[in-house]
Amino acid sequence: MRIGLIAPPWTPVPPVGYGGTEVVVDNLARGLQSLGHEVRLFSVGESACPVPTSYLYETAPRPIGTTVEEAAHVLAAYDAMADVDVIHDHTVLGPLLAPQRQRGMPPVLSTHHGAFTGENRRIFRQTARRAAVIAISHDQASRAPEIPVAAVIHHGIDLATYRAGPGDGGYLLFLGRMSPEKGAATALRVARRSGHRLVLATKMREAAEIDYFKTVVEPLLTDDDQVLVEPSLGVRLELLRHAQALVNPIAWPEPFGLAMAEALASGTPVVGHGTGAAPEIVDHGVTGFLCRDEDELADAAGRIATLDRAACRAAAEERFSLPRMVRDHVELYERVLANPASTRELHLGDPLPDAVVA
Repeated sequence: MRIGLIAPPWTPVPPVGYGGTEVVVDNLARGLQSLGHEVRLFSVGESACPVPTSYLYETAPRPIGTTVEEAAHVLAAYDAMADVDVIHDHTVLGPLLAPQRQRGMPPVLSTHHGAFTGENRRIFRQTARRAAVIAISHDQASRAPEIPVAAVIHHGIDLATYRAGPGDGGYLLFLGRMSPEKGAATALRVARRSGHRLVLATKMREAAEIDYFKTVVEPLLTDDDQVLVEPSLGVRLELLRHAQALVNPIAWPEPFGLAMAEALASGTPVVGHGTGAAPEIVDHGVTGFLCRDEDELADAAGRIATLDRAACRAAAEERFSLPRMVRDHVELYERVLANPASTRELHLGDPLPDAVVA
């Protein structure tokens, strides 16, 4: 197959520092290419993903999220992808601006990487009229029952990159944006109450992120804690391998949570809230502890030595491998190609309907 992948314009693929969607796009591109598919990526010129790449912007536009730049980016992307077999769009705006289906127009699939909020539920209701919508967790899909979802496909990661580690670093690890919903302050309190030091590997670029750090998180730090702002991949890998646990006290229904899968692949258990997609990633009492409040988090952090790190790695190998993610996408691409007009509710393993009424 000739597969066109469209990434958002805000970060290179793969990301140099923080970036979730771009990690997934990079993994998918490399995995599809390894199976012999012809993969083309539309991103920004500074991307280093090892597939043929086209772009409108040499470097990522700033500030992030501006409508004009994203619109220009996706319009150029669809022009560049006109001759592929299938287009897989990872932007929000792209499918809305994509040309309406016509003779010769490749079918479009759209992965939603964020939560279904009131605003984007309206957007994806329209997107589903012209693209097959992919959700990244069952919890995410369940929060917008009116939107037809073509498939739920969990993220996969390169297990050759994320190797199991011994967890001998003597610290808990927080990995995420410096924002209240990611729970950095909660992670610090949990570490304190359970007698651990905390390493925070974080993104801290936006004014709100810096303000949250200065006013809420920094006062909680001790001399034993460590803050690393957007460490390199190599540093993150070692942090994950040697951490006793990943503390992931998210305060919102996160649609997936790539950091949790990365921790499991590193043999590192997860201690976090049981909200969003967390129960689809972490097996309570086996690969981590899913908790209701801060008291339970602190208690769980004190019991991480009871968990088997080999079980964490085994769960990642079984459910979050790159080959599994790629196979799921290829199956869906083939099914959509078999009937490009069908974008209504589908499930992996079910036959495509013969026709769809919009």
